[in-house]
Amino acid sequence: MTKGFGGMPGGLGDLNRLMKQAQQLQAQLEKLKEEMADARFEASSGGGLVTATVDFQNKLVSLKISPEAVDTNDIEMLEDLILSAVHRATEMAQEEIEKRTQTLTGGLGLPPGFM
Repeated sequence: MTKGFGGMPGGLGDLNRLMKQAQQLQAQLEKLKEEMADARFEASSGGGLVTATVDFQNKLVSLKISPEAVDTNDIEMLEDLILSAVHRATEMAQEEIEKRTQTLTGGLGLPPGFM
């Protein structure tokens, strides 16, 4: 039996193939980033009283508050509506990113913050 790179069978050929696959995955992930750059994820709460929009990096890019949601005697309700809408929009963005990266990686997944 021939010993390869690091004493493992297959040697440099296997390592080169693995490196090529990693480079291809990296290129695909870069393409995905470009495709997702303009993606927006919108969620509402309170029956549409508050609408939050985030980008694929979970950055809040828009927040709309209906005048009906503003009650100076109940600011806590408005705060809860805002948090709920933002939370849901960020969940939607994360779900889409996970779905797309799972397709690219064959289900291996990526560490948080990789994109």
